[in-house]
Amino acid sequence: MLEIRDLRKHFPLQGGLFGRVRGQVRAVDGVSVSLAEGETLGLVGESGCGKSTLGRAILRLIEPTSGEVRYRGEDVLRLNKRALREKRREMQIIFQDPYASLNPRMQVGDIVGEALVIHKMAFGRERRERVIELLHTVGLPPEAAHRYAHEFSGGQRQRIGIARALAVLPKLIVADEPVSALDVSIQAQILNLLMDLQERFGLAYLFISHDLRVVEHVSDRVAVMYLGKIVELAPRESLYKHPLHPYTQALLSAIPLPDPRRKKNRIILEGDVPSPVHPPPGCAFHTRCSYAQARCREEAPEFREINPGHFASCHFAPDVGNHQPIT
Repeated sequence: MLEIRDLRKHFPLQGGLFGRVRGQVRAVDGVSVSLAEGETLGLVGESGCGKSTLGRAILRLIEPTSGEVRYRGEDVLRLNKRALREKRREMQIIFQDPYASLNPRMQVGDIVGEALVIHKMAFGRERRERVIELLHTVGLPPEAAHRYAHEFSGGQRQRIGIARALAVLPKLIVADEPVSALDVSIQAQILNLLMDLQERFGLAYLFISHDLRVVEHVSDRVAVMYLGKIVELAPRESLYKHPLHPYTQALLSAIPLPDPRRKKNRIILEGDVPSPVHPPPGCAFHTRCSYAQARCREEAPEFREINPGHFASCHFAPDVGNHQPIT
């Protein structure tokens, strides 16, 4: 369904008296990944690694610097405004913050039904009936259509955001940390709703999150992002049981255990994430990696298939995956 090739988004840094460009923030720096019909691809990584920028660049909510985004074989980046609007009927987004993503001046019925008018899918009575149907689908009563967003809880607001995304019958949804702003008990309800909707409507999700347990619960495959690049990509079970990149191992070691009596060996990463303005040469992770060798500091590793369907960009990935120290 979706194929991303060498996608990049660089933000110019301007400064000085005349606002000259003095550098580039490499928020997304050469990402290639694909998504199949009805699949959920989880995208994880530390804050600031480029996850949300990637999701928005795919939908052209921000314009990519270069690369290709092919949806059903058609390059979205080459579409004009009219063609892009038609294509967006099939590609929607659920935003992270349910408090900021809903217009406080509009009633819920207008928020959910706005896209129906824009895409000329329903008007008048038909539109109102469609809005009531969408609210019912996400677990909200019909009278919610006549209320404002501030009258609802965080979980209910996110349900409104989901209903808005479903209004135009999409096939691909970018879910940008859709539960991170919610209480844990509400998170489970929203996740179960998303999974039920996927089965009912045949949706494909790009599920962006920093919560590895949530991603494990909902994803078919998982991509790990670091400093604007995908460093590991694998089926869910393979990645969680046999991580091949040291960064993935460190992330997984930070997942808390539900049993306080059990101890876990934490991998503590030293130092801070390097600047995306001046990324380090060679492997971008070598400044924090306990396995780093001279080669890592000089040569960027190839993103290669190490096991069937399991890709990683690490010179020593097989040894790291077996938790053997590099000598």
